[in-house]
Amino acid sequence: MKQFISAEDVQDIPALVNQALAYKQQPLLDKQLGANKRIGLLFLNPSMRTRLSTQIAAQNLGMEAIVFNIGSEGWALEFEDEAIMSGSTVEHVKDAAPIMGKYFDVLAIRTFPSLKNREDDYSELFIRQFIRYAGIPVVSLESATLHPLQSLTDIITITETLKANPLPAGRKPKIVLTWAPHVKPLPQCVANSFSQWVNAWGNADFVITHPEDYELDTKFTNGATITHNQEEALKDADFVYVKNWSTFNNEYGKIYCNDPAWMLTNEKLSTTNNAKVMHCLPVRRNVELSDEILDGPNSIVTRQASNRVWAAQAVLSNILQSK
Repeated sequence: MKQFISAEDVQDIPALVNQALAYKQQPLLDKQLGANKRIGLLFLNPSMRTRLSTQIAAQNLGMEAIVFNIGSEGWALEFEDEAIMSGSTVEHVKDAAPIMGKYFDVLAIRTFPSLKNREDDYSELFIRQFIRYAGIPVVSLESATLHPLQSLTDIITITETLKANPLPAGRKPKIVLTWAPHVKPLPQCVANSFSQWVNAWGNADFVITHPEDYELDTKFTNGATITHNQEEALKDADFVYVKNWSTFNNEYGKIYCNDPAWMLTNEKLSTTNNAKVMHCLPVRRNVELSDEILDGPNSIVTRQASNRVWAAQAVLSNILQSK
């Protein structure tokens, strides 16, 4: 693995999942693999689980992890080529990234969309420029359009759950991604990424449900069944992934509908196959998801979040072995 930006960087998803689960059983299995190696974790926006889990994963492999918050601890970066830097940006990524390439063996970057200009966000300029100029492997800790470490974690968690509670032979799990209300517009990153990974994994009956006007980019959702009828989507589901996202088409980055009727409850779960409920966190309780779900037996949200370590560790292990 040369870099980790999306599902397209992974040749064998089940093998990567199994490697992550092996690390969960033996966290220090490859504790010398990253000896004398250094990873830089660069954050252009805040993080908790992504930051902590990736640090722990690196340390489990013997790597030194250095965290740098670009917005608050360093100069404002310019990313546009041929920019006339007479405004607020102080340093160009063309100058900063090659230096980071000398300081680190792996560079992990978290960026965030503006939700103002779809073309700018979906160009993935920030992470592309780091890849272009750093000269070392780059790992996405979330970008403007995708969150691959979260999505790998999601497939790991689904696989782990199915191993503990197998379905009848020959039946694929029904996985539902459902839109949820939120108090503000959120990016499409997690929904895009989960869709891409489930489709690439290919081991599921995959359904996406959302109100009208919340269609995602079809390059990520092709292969899924899409419906505006949440009740219909949830019927016989084995896993329900809950996430808000803002509009992609028409007016980009907006919230048109904030209907509380889309919040998942135990009553809605009654038509599922005792579905396990997932969310990437943080979650707005009793807005996106009800307390009764989050604190109930169907929630695997905590397990899902804890598996972030093993996803990051499997990815870093593959990158180190490819260097």
